[in-house]
Amino acid sequence: MFIYFIMLVQSLIASGTHIVAKVVVRDIEPVTLTMIRSGIAALGLCVLGYLRREKFHYKREHIKSILFLSFLVIPVNQFLFLTAIKYTTPTNAALFYSTTPAVVIVMSTIMGKEKLQLMRGMGIMIAFIGVSLIIFEKGIDFSSEYMIGNMLLVVAVLAWAYYTVQGRSLVLEYGAFSISISTMVIGTLMFIPIGVIGMAQYDYSVLTIGHWGGLLYLALGTSIVAYLIWYYALSRTTASKVAIFSNLQPVLTTILAWGLIGQQITAVFIIGGIIVICGIVITQYS
Repeated sequence: MFIYFIMLVQSLIASGTHIVAKVVVRDIEPVTLTMIRSGIAALGLCVLGYLRREKFHYKREHIKSILFLSFLVIPVNQFLFLTAIKYTTPTNAALFYSTTPAVVIVMSTIMGKEKLQLMRGMGIMIAFIGVSLIIFEKGIDFSSEYMIGNMLLVVAVLAWAYYTVQGRSLVLEYGAFSISISTMVIGTLMFIPIGVIGMAQYDYSVLTIGHWGGLLYLALGTSIVAYLIWYYALSRTTASKVAIFSNLQPVLTTILAWGLIGQQITAVFIIGGIIVICGIVITQYS
């Protein structure tokens, strides 16, 4: 029972990320926010790595892969997520990221890492239909704020899924903790040329205790605490049983968004969300 309790906690933290990011990005533009968030998280993970006496010795042939994964995780995934959340809703972000398992399966199949079963294919198609309903809720209008944010979310999710697929072999060889620290730190260093400009120009006097609390939540709560709970759970039960908890995020984020920031939930979103969750569940259990 304990494992299910802590996974619920992990799901709550992950779901809250979309709400907190939406609030913080109103006053801190995405470039600066990405730089501060990733910097704090990288520093925190370095401290944990030092305490664990983690070793970072990689084979020469894996260096390019690690560098590419680092680029995907910070300059692409995290930056695009924080940019997207500025132009879309927290519930949309949660729903899009809940499709990651299905996207991973598609990529793994295309790359020849696993075979696509009929039920999995059906689940993926159902999830895609649900996401399409939400993306084009107001029609095909490229001037729509939601449209811009949703399309950026698509790219961010694709980057995260590719990071997951390509990183699996490295994780199996070197360990999840080692690869996560390396990609987080290197990705942060890659983002510095862009991020440092935003940080230098930003007026920090406007930040309140609430802003700093949000930054710490995104950096420590999401990137470190939720991460540690996730891998603790993986050490205690199967990956499929852990992954299924990601399906709770759209539901929990919707409830939090409605209760905390008064976001209106449309009928199209509810229908699309139900379709996506059904598709993901079919994919998970196939």
